[in-house]
Amino acid sequence: MLKSDHHHWKLQLGEGTILVLLGIVAVFVPFRLEFAFVVWLFFIAGVAGLITTLIMHRTTGFWWSLLSAALAIGVAIFVFATPEFALVIFPLLLLGFLVLEGIITIMFALDHWRERSARWNWMLASGIFDLSLAALIVIGLPETATGALGLILAANLIFGGGALIGLALAAHGRLTRASA
Repeated sequence: MLKSDHHHWKLQLGEGTILVLLGIVAVFVPFRLEFAFVVWLFFIAGVAGLITTLIMHRTTGFWWSLLSAALAIGVAIFVFATPEFALVIFPLLLLGFLVLEGIITIMFALDHWRERSARWNWMLASGIFDLSLAALIVIGLPETATGALGLILAANLIFGGGALIGLALAAHGRLTRASA
């Protein structure tokens, strides 16, 4: 294993931890009162993903990671640019985000599967989970539009962060075994 791979697992672990912490914060923020705060969580998660992705530009799934980060940042910028409109269509915006993020994450997982990376199944489960959250929004409309969206976003962040942590710890385990 290359020395730079050692840093990559730490970056993934850091990004995963940030996502889990942002998800925990999202659980405790009342969505209707703090809509802008929830959007800032989107933005911070996207920026953390972008920084990690750019530093790890030679790793498996780079383009899928870049697309995922750009999607989160793009949604946040759209909401900041048109807050009144975005608040009205936020359930549909979150639905679209979760569908796209689910597909991107599944494609990321498949890239890791092709490279025989350990724990690629964590990312596959995260993508399927995102698609399941999107289905929850569709099934629960219009009720999900009033309060559950913050919790759905929190679940997305916590599960996605947990998947990155699992991927990072698997990479660290490979490094440890390779150096022994």
